[in-house]
Amino acid sequence: MSAFPSSHPRSDIVTRLRAAGCVFPEDEARLLVSAARTPADLAAMVDRRASGRPLEHVLGWAEFCGLRIAVDPGVFVPRHRTEFLVRQAAALARVAASPSTALARPRAVVVDLCCGSGAVGAALVAALDWVELYAVDLDPAAARCARRNVAAAGGQVYEGDLYEPLPATMRGRVDVLVANAPYVPTEVVRLLPPEARMHEPRMALDGGADGLDILRRVIAAAPIWLAPGGHLLIEASERQAPQTVDAVASSGLIPRLAGSEELNATVVIGTRPAR
Repeated sequence: MSAFPSSHPRSDIVTRLRAAGCVFPEDEARLLVSAARTPADLAAMVDRRASGRPLEHVLGWAEFCGLRIAVDPGVFVPRHRTEFLVRQAAALARVAASPSTALARPRAVVVDLCCGSGAVGAALVAALDWVELYAVDLDPAAARCARRNVAAAGGQVYEGDLYEPLPATMRGRVDVLVANAPYVPTEVVRLLPPEARMHEPRMALDGGADGLDILRRVIAAAPIWLAPGGHLLIEASERQAPQTVDAVASSGLIPRLAGSEELNATVVIGTRPAR
């Protein structure tokens, strides 16, 4: 029997979601009601959300950088803090393609590693219509989802381990390389909210003992792929920033740190020397 037939007011849904521990039940109820096609559809969606599934998986999309990004069940949900990574990358991509710079190119070449749903790449294409975008993820489900978000914008999505599936001809051509790789320490994964721990892939969360296993691999190979003057941008936690900066410097890139208190976001940037 439908838990929320059409005769029930939205307040019943809010009450159910609040009892399930949802922090913003009014907002979530509004989104669920607007997304449901029938009362039965609404009841099923509320049941899934109340059972702990991420709201974005229930809706089938996430709001990110003003875009509606398709997010399939089992795919990592883009976090709002990562919008800071997009802003930093967009600013550097604009410089790379600016006619006033010596390194100007007709289109900035951007690679989005560990792309998940493709949210970062899609947001960069939306912000910069002259991006040549390549996105990569090891998870087949994520790669399929990314194609829905990226391919329509002219980007290409590859399935594989970090740089491995990228065409060798891209080496030394990448202007902006972004990586929202997993950086949660293994022992901390169990402390994550249940909707992340139980419904997002472990490979999208677990970054190894100190959280930096994947980031170190991204950093170590980045100089091979970056164009002279190109930039690597990686999201990390504030606590991991010193180690990440050291790893960037050890790879031969020039490091700097950017942060946003508003979004609780930390981005480490490494620049390949122009000469």
